[in-house]
Amino acid sequence: MPFRPRLWPTLFTIPALLMMFGLGAWQLDRLAWKTALIDSFESRVSAPAVPAPAVVEDMEEWRFRHVQAAGHFLNDKELHLTGRPYEGNAGFHVITPFVTDDGLTVLVNRGWVPMDRRRPETRPETLLSGTVTLNGIVLEAGRKGYFVPENEPGRDVWFTVEPAQMAAHLGVGPVASYYIDVLRPPGRPTSLPIGAVASIQVRNEHLQYAITWFLLAGTLLVVYVLWHRQIDRKEPEDAA
Repeated sequence: MPFRPRLWPTLFTIPALLMMFGLGAWQLDRLAWKTALIDSFESRVSAPAVPAPAVVEDMEEWRFRHVQAAGHFLNDKELHLTGRPYEGNAGFHVITPFVTDDGLTVLVNRGWVPMDRRRPETRPETLLSGTVTLNGIVLEAGRKGYFVPENEPGRDVWFTVEPAQMAAHLGVGPVASYYIDVLRPPGRPTSLPIGAVASIQVRNEHLQYAITWFLLAGTLLVVYVLWHRQIDRKEPEDAA
């Protein structure tokens, strides 16, 4: 007996299959993008350090690059990124302007401190003086998620590193358009602020998501075919 698709099940099934296959293909695209991102991070952060650039014209060329710079911190100009947990503990990221020996001013994310150590006077040992050699990675400024609020300079509340906005708030001269995340030394951190690690902490589960969508599409297609076959078998019996 020939296969005879019914109107309403077909009108439901075809768009649903197209959506599921489309979502599966999109997840595969995301998988390729994220895999390339992780590979880029790991290769760049593990490469020998280069001097921090004065100007970054192509962020794609510099993102995650391992850099070093010698200079001094402007400890009296410290800011704090709010909503930054570490191993389940609430806290802040310390953002401090850094003036290199070449005269470049760049914002530096020195790392995490707990809520009760937010104020500099509670951790004088972290206020490094004199010439310091930074070891970190270049990050693009201004990147934030869809639901991250805007900075509120008037209330000294910061969610995102915005160099020009922060520099104006602090009253410092022109600053680099990027910022630097300080890398922590190997091993478990023992001092504040706790810097970044030299490995990307990004979930990459897009392959599982893609497989799930393709399996759902396959299941729907099987149900569609079996339902029609069952109906086709019943019709001759009903006619008899």
